[in-house]
Amino acid sequence: MSDNSINHTTTRDQIAVTNPATGEVIGHVPKGTEDDVEAAFAKARRAQTQWATTSLRHRRRILLKFHNLVLDHREDLMDQIQDENGKNRLSALEEVLDVALTSRYYAYRGPGYVKGKRRKAPMPLITATWEQRPPKGVVGVIAPFNYPLSLAVSDAIPALMAGNAVVLKPDSQTPFSAFKGRDLLVRAGLPADLFQIVTGSGEEVGQAIIQRCDFLMFTGSSATGERLAQQAAARLIDYSMELGGKNAMIVAPDAPLKRAIDGAWAACFGNSGQLCISIERIYVHADVAGEFIRGFVDSVEAMNVGAGREWELDMGAQISPEHTDKIEAFVEDAKAHGATVLTGGNRLGPAMFQPTVLTNVPAAAKLYREEVFGPVVYIEVVDSLEEAVRKANDSDYGLNASVWAAPATGRHLAKQLEAGTVNINEGYAPAWSALDAPMGGWKRSGAGRRHGEHGITKFTEPRNVTQTRGMNIMANGLPRDRFADTMAAALKFGRDILR
Repeated sequence: MSDNSINHTTTRDQIAVTNPATGEVIGHVPKGTEDDVEAAFAKARRAQTQWATTSLRHRRRILLKFHNLVLDHREDLMDQIQDENGKNRLSALEEVLDVALTSRYYAYRGPGYVKGKRRKAPMPLITATWEQRPPKGVVGVIAPFNYPLSLAVSDAIPALMAGNAVVLKPDSQTPFSAFKGRDLLVRAGLPADLFQIVTGSGEEVGQAIIQRCDFLMFTGSSATGERLAQQAAARLIDYSMELGGKNAMIVAPDAPLKRAIDGAWAACFGNSGQLCISIERIYVHADVAGEFIRGFVDSVEAMNVGAGREWELDMGAQISPEHTDKIEAFVEDAKAHGATVLTGGNRLGPAMFQPTVLTNVPAAAKLYREEVFGPVVYIEVVDSLEEAVRKANDSDYGLNASVWAAPATGRHLAKQLEAGTVNINEGYAPAWSALDAPMGGWKRSGAGRRHGEHGITKFTEPRNVTQTRGMNIMANGLPRDRFADTMAAALKFGRDILR
C-alpha cells in the first residue's frame, strides 16, 4: 500500500476488499474518519503552497516520467484492477491506456492552458491586461468502483498539473488501484504529501472531503451528484461531475451493418456493462432491423464470459453480488411487464450476469428509462431516423450516444442528439479518448467537463491583472465634461482595435 495510507493500530476498524469474481478477500484498508481527512488536508495544503511555485516545466517532466512508468508497469496495474474489480483484461487495459494518454496530453498541452496570457486592454495606449490562472488549492476527488485506476488518477492529473494538491476517496470496494497509481506518481517525482488518499465511507470520508476541498471532482450516480452539488453550492465552491447515463445507439439504413453488428456488443457490454457511457438502448431502422438483430444476438451469444486474466475473455464479473441482484431485478421486472429476452437474462454466479438483449420492453418497465449499469440492452425498431432521434432524446440523461450510419448521415444525426459525446460508427471509446475535446453530460448526466482545455482550467481561479501607465483613468484632473468627450472619441477610435 502507498506510504500515505492511514496509520492505524490492529484494533482500528478495517474494510475488507474482495475479488468479486472469486469471492476471495484480497486485502484490507482502514475505515477512515473525519480526523483522517482533516490530517490529509493539512498535509496537502502545506505541500500545495510549495507546489504552486514550481515551474510548469518541472511538473511536465514528472507527468512524462509517470506516463512511462504506467506503461512499464501495465501488467501489474491490470492485475490489480482485475483483482479488485472483476472486469476482463481488455477492460483493465482501457484504464491503463487512459491514464497514460491523460498524463501525456496534459504534460504537453496543460502548460499552455494555465500559463498567463496577454488579453486586450480597455485603453491600449495606457493599459495592459493579463489573464492569470492560479490553482484552486486542494481538489477533492471522489472516485467510483467501475474504473478504479482511471477515474481516480486521470482526474487527479490535470489538477496536479495546474498546481493543486489532491485528496482522494476511492471507492471502498476498489481502493488498491488508486494507491498503485499514486505510488507511481511519487516515483516519478511528485511530492508525496501532495496526493493524499483516505479510504472509508462516503457518509464519513466523502462528507468530510466536501466540507474542506476547494473544488470537488465527483463521478457516480445522478442522485448522489445532486446532493453533493447542493452541498458544494452552500459552500460556494465549484465542482465537476460525471453522472449517470441511459445511452442510446441508432442504426441507420445506410449503416456499415457488419461493423455495427461486430461493434455493438463491445458498446453495450464493455467493462461488464458497468460504464456510464455504455449503450443501454438501441433504435434500429426497420429497413435493416432483421439483419442487425439476428447478427447482434449471434455475436452476443458468442461472447466468452468468465473470470480470469486470459485475453480471450470478452466480459468479466460485476462489482458485487449485491449489484448483480439489482441487475437481475431490472431484468425480472422487464420480463414481468412483457419484455422478450432475445438472449441472456440469467445469472452465471454470485457476481456475474449474462450479457442480455431484450425487445418489446414497455415504458412501464423500470429499465426502460432507468440506468441499469450492467450488461443489459433493449432494442426498438423504428420507421424513421426522426423517430430514432426523438426516442434517443426522450431521456432524463444525456451522456453518450452512438450512431452507425454513412458519414454524412452520422454527422447530421449527431447534431440533433442531446448528449455530451456522440460516436459515429463506434460505441464510446473514440470520443472518450479524444482528449483535446471536452467530455461530459447534458441534463442529469453531469455538470462541467473532463478533457481538453476545460479539463484543466476548471481547477484554476481566473484572475484579471490590468496595469495602467502614465495617468490615472478616473482621477485624471480633467474637467469631467471634457473627460466624457475624450473617452467617447477614444472609444470610437479604438473600435477596430478591440474587435
